[in-house]
Amino acid sequence: MTLEPMLTRLGDLDNMEDNKDVNVSTGVIYSAPSVNTDPFLAGGEELKAISYENAALRRKNSRSMAKAYTGMEDAKSKFVELSYYSAYHAFDVVLPNIDLAYLAKLYEISTPNYAAINAKASNIVGLGYRLDPSDMAIDKIESAKTEEQLQGIRKKIEKGRRELSRLLEELNYEDTFLEILLKVWVDYEATGNGYIEIGRTANGTIGYVGHIPSPSIRIRRLRDGYIQLVNGRAVFFRNFKDKKTKDPINNDARPNEIIHIKKYTPTTTFYGIPDALPAKSAIAGDEFSARFNLDYFEHKAVPRYVIIVKGATLSAEAEKTIHEFFVNNLKGKNHRSIYIPLPSDSSDSKVEFKMEPVEAGIQDSSFTTYRDANRTEILMAHRVPISKVGQPAGVNLAAARDADKSFKEQVTRPEQDRLEKRINGIISEFTNMFIFKLNEMTLTDEDAISQINERYVRNQIMTPNEARATIGMPPIDGGDEMFEMKPQQAADAAANSGKTRARDAERSAGATDGKGEGRNPKGDGRSTQ
Repeated sequence: MTLEPMLTRLGDLDNMEDNKDVNVSTGVIYSAPSVNTDPFLAGGEELKAISYENAALRRKNSRSMAKAYTGMEDAKSKFVELSYYSAYHAFDVVLPNIDLAYLAKLYEISTPNYAAINAKASNIVGLGYRLDPSDMAIDKIESAKTEEQLQGIRKKIEKGRRELSRLLEELNYEDTFLEILLKVWVDYEATGNGYIEIGRTANGTIGYVGHIPSPSIRIRRLRDGYIQLVNGRAVFFRNFKDKKTKDPINNDARPNEIIHIKKYTPTTTFYGIPDALPAKSAIAGDEFSARFNLDYFEHKAVPRYVIIVKGATLSAEAEKTIHEFFVNNLKGKNHRSIYIPLPSDSSDSKVEFKMEPVEAGIQDSSFTTYRDANRTEILMAHRVPISKVGQPAGVNLAAARDADKSFKEQVTRPEQDRLEKRINGIISEFTNMFIFKLNEMTLTDEDAISQINERYVRNQIMTPNEARATIGMPPIDGGDEMFEMKPQQAADAAANSGKTRARDAERSAGATDGKGEGRNPKGDGRSTQ
């Protein structure tokens, strides 16, 4: 595909408001249930009440639900079994290993799980994206024979990039393209499954991209599509780029499509599982221990002080007041005060009154060590360093930076590759001159990046335009030629690069941690045995 047709294809959708026939989200808006329920387990009258248009399928399901036990000749049972036949049977979808609504709920009830999922989503998707020239575009640039041709091709590519960026944002008027990907990725990390919805115009081009919450989606047993069931309504979705499969439940001539992203598990080939699932016991334990502490402070009936009265006989009214205070009024309100009327001293006895503290010290929470262990187990399952979800004591700068490196290389970059492949499937339907790339988390600051680019340009490792591309800047005229330094500049650059000056060597040795890798604090460095 040449550059001109690519720009023409992008121009076909310049006026998105003219595309009145875009099939925008045929799915149902889904709200996570407050209790752990699976709508696809509906049977009997609930299954009969589900809305779908295929009359033949409805008759088939009714016959299956009404099967009776029969005997000899025309004798049969009057009991009709309705409970065994559910929406899983009716729509021929596969039951997940784990209740997806339960997994979605874990995202909200566990602070470490919530923080780890958000940290992964922020560092994998939330840093933004860019549209890089594809190999075809690079070949087009390199084939230019004159400077005028080169600049013309660069301008056209830059114009195509702007048009494609605008197009991606107009595929959904409610959410930005990045917001859609963030929602999908939170589902992916929380439930192990993420779904991107694709809607097409009447001419077959993509006109809508959105997100569908994963708890409401089930996969067809034949892998020919997906079913969403929410609030008594069923909707069918095709696989992405499948334009032939017929809608088996609503007879929709143009059903929307779904891109399914899942975390692999050997226990099933249909659905994925989240990283936090192996740490479900730690998540439950963390919740119960937090609830224990909350119950303690909410229902505590131990006063701060105990009143000791010696040598006095209290009246019946005073005894009643004290009893009611401790039984009915102190629970959950242990900071309240009580007034006790005492009789005056007599010739035979002297009234002694004193208050002794019961819980005057600091009230520590229970299970502190246990909760720390649970947090560590949950973060370990996610492979998220603790420095990404907080700043706990005892984690030094060197250890945090080393953990960030592992997090980037083992977690974020592989997951970004997985998502980029799916999104590039969407981009390829508009043009093959650009590839979608997610921005990676950086381990260096802007000052260090500028120094690296300066050295590369001065040492003729890259051209100025190549250096500008690394920071998202457009090319400039004359920037495709290697930078030629004057003799004195070349000598200075060689000295700076090799650190041959004694003063430079001393400065490099005494550089602060901000110029490179963090150093361990005293006592945490290299040791000898």
